[in-house]
Amino acid sequence: MSNDWIDEEGYRANVGIIVADAAGKLLLGGRVSNKGWQFPQGGVMCGEDLQVAMYRELREEIGLEKDDVELLGVTQDWIRYRLPDKYVRRNTTPVCIGQKQRWFMLRLDCPSDKLRFDLGAQAEFDRIRWVDYWRPVNEVIYFKRRVYAQALHELGGTVYPHEMPPRPRWWPKRWHAVFEKDIALARKV
Repeated sequence: MSNDWIDEEGYRANVGIIVADAAGKLLLGGRVSNKGWQFPQGGVMCGEDLQVAMYRELREEIGLEKDDVELLGVTQDWIRYRLPDKYVRRNTTPVCIGQKQRWFMLRLDCPSDKLRFDLGAQAEFDRIRWVDYWRPVNEVIYFKRRVYAQALHELGGTVYPHEMPPRPRWWPKRWHAVFEKDIALARKV
């Protein structure tokens, strides 16, 4: 973690990548040796431009190049989450307590068979699937759900310019309340 950009509050800078296909389905990657699913993401090195970091992570995690996608949008600011205590690595300096992420929405402009997982130092994913717009909020590990909901809400208009898909009925009521609160706070900033 020596090249990672960790701010004075202990948040590691990170880029999140949402890839949509022509039908508006989103790419979820299945983590290697794990049942978990998530969007591609990765750390930003000290001094690295965010867009450069995003394209580097795009290539390392799913094998796509800049010409394989169209950049549709990026979140206006960092979206933060704190790690549960059991995931904080206290043996590192500085201690990383969570992540601050800038999210990028991309549209796939190449055949999906171009995706591959062997270009990074260590594969992050071993499978992918294309899912409905709000599905990733349910699929990601619990402590990232609010970040996913915020990023999808902010960037949804880039994929669905006329009207975003409604939030699913299967979301628990408490999610609706929490996510609405997050969205309202984000509008005030």
